[in-house]
Amino acid sequence: MENAVIARVLGEIADLLELKGENVFKIRAYRNAADTVTAATERLADVPAAGLTTLPGIGKDLAARIRELVETGHCQYHEQLLVEFPATLLDLTRLQGLGPKTAAMLHRELGIASVEALEEAVRGGRLAGLKGVGAKKVEGWLRAIEEFRKFAGRHLLADVAQTADALVLWLREHSPRARIDPVGSLRRGVETCGDLDILVSGAEPGLMDHFVRYGLVERVLGQGDTKASVRILKGLQVDLRLVAPASHGAAMQYFTGSKAHNIALRDLAIQQGYRLNEYGLLRLSDETMVAGDTEEAIYEALGLAWIPPELREQRGEIEAARARTLPSLIESRHLRGELHAHTTATDGRDSIEDMALAARERGLAYLAITDHSQALAMANGLDERRALEHAARIRAANRRVRGITLLAGIECDIRPDGSLDLDAECLSQLDLVIASVHSALGQSEAETTARVLAALANPWVDVLGHPTGRLLLKREGVRLDVPRVVEAAREHGVALEINSLPDRLDLNDLHARYACDRGVALVISTDSHSTRGYEAARWGVTIARRAWLTPDHVLNTLPIDQLRPRLRRARARAH
Repeated sequence: MENAVIARVLGEIADLLELKGENVFKIRAYRNAADTVTAATERLADVPAAGLTTLPGIGKDLAARIRELVETGHCQYHEQLLVEFPATLLDLTRLQGLGPKTAAMLHRELGIASVEALEEAVRGGRLAGLKGVGAKKVEGWLRAIEEFRKFAGRHLLADVAQTADALVLWLREHSPRARIDPVGSLRRGVETCGDLDILVSGAEPGLMDHFVRYGLVERVLGQGDTKASVRILKGLQVDLRLVAPASHGAAMQYFTGSKAHNIALRDLAIQQGYRLNEYGLLRLSDETMVAGDTEEAIYEALGLAWIPPELREQRGEIEAARARTLPSLIESRHLRGELHAHTTATDGRDSIEDMALAARERGLAYLAITDHSQALAMANGLDERRALEHAARIRAANRRVRGITLLAGIECDIRPDGSLDLDAECLSQLDLVIASVHSALGQSEAETTARVLAALANPWVDVLGHPTGRLLLKREGVRLDVPRVVEAAREHGVALEINSLPDRLDLNDLHARYACDRGVALVISTDSHSTRGYEAARWGVTIARRAWLTPDHVLNTLPIDQLRPRLRRARARAH
């Protein structure tokens, strides 16, 4: 059994316990255990019970649940909870603005146990008179239902990558010498994926049978000699294709896409007297194979530099490849520091010192601690007094912890009227201020744009955090006039954040490229709420690569002594 299955069951137990109204500490224990399993580097099915208890948050009882899952394929406690509630009730808890307590109330009072039943009840007026359920809330639920349907069948990039990593390991158990490559939208780094495509060449006989026996497979959709399709956990379709080694590069290029890029490349091939398909680049006159075993050979034969997969969206990459002017894209190794992280002072899980040590362990040279301001009451946000006391603790830790520089910052809420959540006297004493929108997300485009523009005019704002506030597969971003915001950021010298959290990836690639082209600096931040959160940097870097960014475009690729004068506050203090 794979870690993803174990994490899903533990997470569902937490959701079901919350539906029951169980003890908050018990719920949190299962939720934390699910996070631990997701982040584990080793396959927990291979770890004995005694070894499981050495993992953070896994005690004897939870270790026993995990071993039961591994050994039997079932968890009796999970199944007992499922008997108490319909499985479709869990879908309600995933609607934006509708938590487990409300889902339990709707089930108890009206027998609503699915998204479809909720929509029928809303449109039939059955929710009228329910305590705490007003017209505004119901309207929000209808929007959430629309978004739920819109996003159905899509999966977060990070989730698909985790699935691909585990599946490739499974396939290598059978064919260790085969070449196995995930392709499609995952390889291009698209923020959400509809399916997962895996390409294999040089496999041992019987790989298809091994593939369909994978532990996450819920249904085999088809199986032939060169292709098999299965549906796995959470409805993700996975296609496995076997190709000859001589065609591996051509198949990599073809199945990576995008469709628009492939059409343009095929047209270019025809213009030069070739035919390009998943088997190779062939000369039209005599069907001689010109290239096929590597992508590089195919692009070179067409007079092009090899194009990184993230750029293959028909946005000028073929012209740049012909002119040999493709950018040297940013990589994770270029990031020297982290500028957005939270601690136990607000809603983070780890202390200042633990966050610093983990950042240093990852090779980072500096770390900005940016806990929330007071408006985010649910995160125990900081008022002016607590913010400055917290800054003093960060600076004291900076003197204790060697090998990394700590910056005392804040993630300050932008209020609905555009004012900041903390006064200027407080903000001016910090090392870094990220301004972010977390509330009043239903404002009109004009209201939200004016709100953000007012915040950008504040002389102590250095970075605009997750600018659109979107949550992928949950809610759209705020309505925002991005060109006006980009122009204001350029005018005031405010950097825009690419937030690396897998369900944010905000700015998106198009907006990030637009900002970069207009001379606006960007930062890539993980918004870490724990020491494990730094691992998300790879997803922000992926979006930056799709935006054609080089290290020179991203502030936190700079050494600390070069970063400080580039921050907006350096100019504010100079004046």
